[in-house]
Amino acid sequence: MHDLTGFQRDLLWAIGGLNEPHGLALKDVLEEYYGTEIHHGRLYPNLDTLVEKGVVKKGELDQRTNKYTLTDRGRRELRARRDWEDQYVAGLEGVESEAN
Repeated sequence: MHDLTGFQRDLLWAIGGLNEPHGLALKDVLEEYYGTEIHHGRLYPNLDTLVEKGVVKKGELDQRTNKYTLTDRGRRELRARRDWEDQYVAGLEGVESEAN
């Protein structure tokens, strides 16, 4: 996961949190999160990169629409990232109480 961009990691989290989302559903989620429009030229090449890296599987929802799911490797990568983040989030608890 160390070689993914922040946008790609956010895509991975969104895919993991939705049930077989299609590209436009992911676009909507990320637009809400970022507060700005996500262009197709940014979204789909990044989804393709995640597929190429083996962390996402692309399937067909219908003849015009693809769906995306995490692979086992993608789930492992998210768990490892969460464990890494938790090490540092735990350290923030003391900082937050000191600020109050």
